[in-house]
Amino acid sequence: MALEIRPNCEYCDRDLPPEDTAARICTYECTFCADCVDHHLQNVCPNCGGGFVPRPIRPAKAYRDGVSRDHQPPSDKRRTPNYEKDEIAALVRRLKDIPPEDR
Repeated sequence: MALEIRPNCEYCDRDLPPEDTAARICTYECTFCADCVDHHLQNVCPNCGGGFVPRPIRPAKAYRDGVSRDHQPPSDKRRTPNYEKDEIAALVRRLKDIPPEDR
């Protein structure tokens, strides 16, 4: 199963095209921009409490048959926060000092 490659930051709604190296995802593929992860979320996913990693770049060109953005196109469904910003901030405060591998 291929990643959705979601089109936007769920916190600030910044566009995150499939080739954007500033996209960050959690294990559930919640997607945020690096700026929000670093400055607002402090590496705490507001949906699951996990940490983030850089989102992989899906090749635009098929170097192997059937494997590229043309064959598995990125999602165009924009996401918005599941929680209010004050709820997110409270979770971040509670978890930010616990390394993701210990949460």
